[in-house]
Amino acid sequence: MARAMTSDVLLRPRAGAADGQQGRVSALATGFRADRRRQTIVSLVLIGPLVAFIVFAFVLPLGTMLFHAINNPEVRNALPMTLASLEGWDGADTPPEAAFEALAADIRAAADPKVLAEAGRRLNYEITGFRSLLAKTVRTVRKALVEPARAQLLAIDGNWDKPAYWRVIQRNGAPLTAFYLLSAVDLRPGENGGVQMAPPEERLFLSTLMRTLTISALVTVICLFVAYPVANAIVAIGGRFSAIMLACVLLPFWTSLLVRTSAWIVILQKEGVVNRLLQALNITDAPLELVFNRTGLYIAMVHILLPFMVLPLVSVMKGISPSYVKASASLGAGPVTTFLRVYLPLTLPGVGAGCLLTFIISAGYYVTPTLVGGASDQMLSYFVAFYANTTINWGMSAALGVLLLACILALYGIVGRIVGIGRIVGME
Repeated sequence: MARAMTSDVLLRPRAGAADGQQGRVSALATGFRADRRRQTIVSLVLIGPLVAFIVFAFVLPLGTMLFHAINNPEVRNALPMTLASLEGWDGADTPPEAAFEALAADIRAAADPKVLAEAGRRLNYEITGFRSLLAKTVRTVRKALVEPARAQLLAIDGNWDKPAYWRVIQRNGAPLTAFYLLSAVDLRPGENGGVQMAPPEERLFLSTLMRTLTISALVTVICLFVAYPVANAIVAIGGRFSAIMLACVLLPFWTSLLVRTSAWIVILQKEGVVNRLLQALNITDAPLELVFNRTGLYIAMVHILLPFMVLPLVSVMKGISPSYVKASASLGAGPVTTFLRVYLPLTLPGVGAGCLLTFIISAGYYVTPTLVGGASDQMLSYFVAFYANTTINWGMSAALGVLLLACILALYGIVGRIVGIGRIVGME
């Protein structure tokens, strides 16, 4: 019994020590969690302004653009009773008398004339002349009410007896529409619910998109071939002369885009510096057409976008050790083999980043093609601005923006798959 008491006394301090150690571990874990929470809060506070900027400057504008590309409120706001009367109509023949009565009631009930005007403009996108038809009908119906409504509307214009006009009203009763997105690729909603190509005289945007991509791709290629040796020279020379060359590359950033573009108009015009020099050297007998065409557009865009190609290349080339080239030469490889199999693969992240940046900026150019290019050289951004500022057609402008954004994202995915997104952004 004494032996049992002795062992119990000996075990008590050990148990107390274990409890104390467990308490210290628990306190350390609690302190660690509190420290992690403080670090998380500090990080959120630090990145909060950046997140807010991204949301308000990029996410919300893009979301608004996407919404306007499919939003379809005009007809629903102006003709609610007419849409309700057309819910069970099959669209084959002229709608029943109730549809005519509902249309007349909607016209009389509309307190704001702008609501009906917006509906007429929306319907006019699908059937030319619908806006004037609805405006004429509104003026007549509001002056005098004649029963029945069908006879009055047919007396105003015989087009109200055509099912196609009523089908357009019925189709635009949906809150969302694919009309603008389809029009951006020269398609139209079909009469039976499908899609069809637009008439030949209305097909405009696919050819404009191809012209935009072609001009952007060629400008990117020219910039790459010009910028690659320039960037290599900047890195290879080093010292003060390298800084001077880099300053010359960055010089266009110190002047306005509009000023640079206008300067090229002065330089390339018939009485400009280039034509006078060519004639003075007896290279040409008459002034060349170097402006307001594709040639002048390429010259101006390459000059403006060249820094966006040079800077990523310089950044990547500076990180390439000269020992790689020396090792290749010591193993018997010639200059061409060394460049193609050693140096060029190492610069591919800079090539990918420069090409991606140059192409994206080029595809969205508006000022330079408008001022320097000809009528057949306008790019997709011109029509985005035209529909946003001139015709105030936000849906069409947003749809063209979505089309351009989709092309840019597809290019980003292709370049990322070839070169690697991590290598482009410098994460690998």
